[in-house]
Amino acid sequence: MPSFDVARSLGVGREEWIRFARHWEDLVPDPYAAELGVTRLRRYGQYGFRDGAMRPIPPSVFAQPDDSNPLYIGKDRVFEPLTVEFARDRLLRSVVGLLARVAEALEPLDDAAEWNVKVHPFRTRSSPGASGYGDGQPTPEGLHRDGVTLVSSLLIGRRNAIGGESRVCDGDHRTLLTRTLAEPGTLLLGDDRRTLHSVSTIRPIDNSGPAQRDVLVITFASRWP
Repeated sequence: MPSFDVARSLGVGREEWIRFARHWEDLVPDPYAAELGVTRLRRYGQYGFRDGAMRPIPPSVFAQPDDSNPLYIGKDRVFEPLTVEFARDRLLRSVVGLLARVAEALEPLDDAAEWNVKVHPFRTRSSPGASGYGDGQPTPEGLHRDGVTLVSSLLIGRRNAIGGESRVCDGDHRTLLTRTLAEPGTLLLGDDRRTLHSVSTIRPIDNSGPAQRDVLVITFASRWP
């Protein structure tokens, strides 16, 4: 979904995106990604969504429900929660509302009395000259499912970065789509029941500083772990 269409659907302009992007300066290191050699920052929030209202669900424990993600099987991971300012941000709630319309339109329709919504702001970095396996990998788990109904990735920003190509495949690993999210506000949507996804490594364009890629991943599930 192009950034222009996303902004129009949400009724926001450039200034609103710039303000929203400042939340990514408050992310903290992801210790589980660090175990794999990945330099990644994140926070996490979980909500129930019903009749247009978001209900926060403590504590912020992320359970991986799908067995297509072998690196995290059996690990319930505890992350730092979203900041109060992020959780209350009107643009976050607008994005969740937009995604709810998409989730409800998927066929066959999942009969969800209340959606389980997980909110993951990510920042991936890659240092100049880095050659390690994990450095600069937005999805170190590789091609995978999240075990949900709808998975989405909203680009918040890129800095000094090449790579970061999103790949979407069917259940037989046949490529359906490859796309590099380049313009802030671009939104990638996927029916996680029918597809798998991954993102390629990012690297610095030059050695003046690290490569950086900021995204907001939000998932909708009809079942609760």
